[in-house]
Amino acid sequence: MGKNTTLKEELLRIAKRAQQAYRGSCALSTASKNRALRSMAKSLLENKAFILKANRLDVKQARARKLSTAFIDRLLLDDRRIQEISDSVSAVAALPDPVGKTIKSWRRPNGLLIRKVRVPLGVIAIIYEARPNVTADCAALCFKAGNAVILRGGSDAMHSNASIYQVLAGVLKQEGISQNLIQMVASADRQAVDELLKLDAYIDVVIPRGGEGLIRKVVSCSRIPVIKHYKGVCHVFVDADADLNMAENICFNAKVQRPGVCNAMESMLVHRDVAARFLPGMLKKFREAKVQIRGCPLTQRIARTGVRPATEEDYRTEYSDLILSVRVVADVQEAIDHINHYGSHHSDAIVTDERSAAQRFLKGVDSACVYVNASTRFTDGYQFGMGAEIGISTDKLHARGPMALEELTSYNYQVWGSGQVRQ
Repeated sequence: MGKNTTLKEELLRIAKRAQQAYRGSCALSTASKNRALRSMAKSLLENKAFILKANRLDVKQARARKLSTAFIDRLLLDDRRIQEISDSVSAVAALPDPVGKTIKSWRRPNGLLIRKVRVPLGVIAIIYEARPNVTADCAALCFKAGNAVILRGGSDAMHSNASIYQVLAGVLKQEGISQNLIQMVASADRQAVDELLKLDAYIDVVIPRGGEGLIRKVVSCSRIPVIKHYKGVCHVFVDADADLNMAENICFNAKVQRPGVCNAMESMLVHRDVAARFLPGMLKKFREAKVQIRGCPLTQRIARTGVRPATEEDYRTEYSDLILSVRVVADVQEAIDHINHYGSHHSDAIVTDERSAAQRFLKGVDSACVYVNASTRFTDGYQFGMGAEIGISTDKLHARGPMALEELTSYNYQVWGSGQVRQ
């Protein structure tokens, strides 16, 4: 911002530029978009040292502030994660372009041909916290789906986000494409979010990615439609007919692989008929991984030691850390009732060899993603074959679950006639 430009004025200019760029981008062909995305993927790898240097500064500051291990894990970039970011952008380039796709068509008796066709949402604002990969994923997806995007990352990842953004914007310039299709709010001032959320004349959709506090703030302040999930209180239920070795592997992966992400298991439910056989070994494995266990009275009795009492609040909490609540339940229905009552409608799993139990669970659990015999950690656009994701929605209108290209489009009705008039 210039010395005489206020934050409010600068955000208005960004939003106006985004709207203008979006309206001018309709002529971009699929081939042009894909060529730019492939160049972005290549450029991210070529500028790896630049990005890692910026990331080290963010990580150093996070450690100085004594932020949690899980938080720093979300923030940290290394060679492998930059390769994954590049691969994700490449995967978006390889996906079919949804823009202009005919969803369905029909002809009326009067001869009118009506087509329901996918079109971009328009200008999208992404407000996110300490995951630098979001910068590239969201930019790539919004660009491929024909939208303009305004990125506003958290201050904890400011240097990392800015470095990735500079690489992507540089490619747009090289390709002769408007850099205003991908813009970043540079200000760390929290007022920037408040001002951005007032610009409903220019921004069509807001998608927040981060903790529950951020998302609730966005929802409460926004004049613009918001697509979101508040938190990820995810469950795995070990049924009486489960393969217990499979259940142990799934539960361990769901909790321990990356505990700081929204699709990690926060609560483990176990059928009472297998609790005495399953819990001792499972809890031992969790303790070896430094997972704190908070359990129901029966879990405490079976474990004998090392399990704190679980409270009502524990069952509702997204720990985003190596903490797990455990409850023994009577049957599949009690597991379903627990999940629907305490969960966040994000991702929940059953481990069972009994097909009827699996079907009952699939029908009964009111979540965006429901699994049978698999870890909840797969709730991810990349893992679902979507190339990347813009976020995960637990809403029921417009989009639900991992959101990728199709979820970044709306539709219109294109009507072809031959002179028809209404009588």
